[in-house]
Amino acid sequence: MTQVIGLDPRESGLKNVGHLSYLLHTIVAIGAVLPGTQASTLLLLVAFIIDLVKRDDAAGTWQASHFSWRIRTVLWAGGLYLVTAPLWLLLLAPGWIAWSLISIWFLYRVVRGWAALNKNREMPR
Repeated sequence: MTQVIGLDPRESGLKNVGHLSYLLHTIVAIGAVLPGTQASTLLLLVAFIIDLVKRDDAAGTWQASHFSWRIRTVLWAGGLYLVTAPLWLLLLAPGWIAWSLISIWFLYRVVRGWAALNKNREMPR
């Protein structure tokens, strides 16, 4: 006999929010990595605001680590983009290389986080 164990409504709702946020992050991350498919930063801002607003709802759950993970990822990527922006003024190649590396790192963090969410695992702090 197989027993089905479901998440309580609070955790299920938080997980749905996590999936939505990771989806928006993924669209932006893929757009950043593939040339000519730049997604709107508006999607990233929507995901970021969702994470900020819903983070307190996840306090004390394993999903709180995912909210922190996504928020830190956006803040670090934004900071790195700002710091490396002057490279675009020097020459095209250094700026392109730096932003490509940041974009790949951003995509990696999003994929790693979403995979862990699907397995109901916490993210490192």
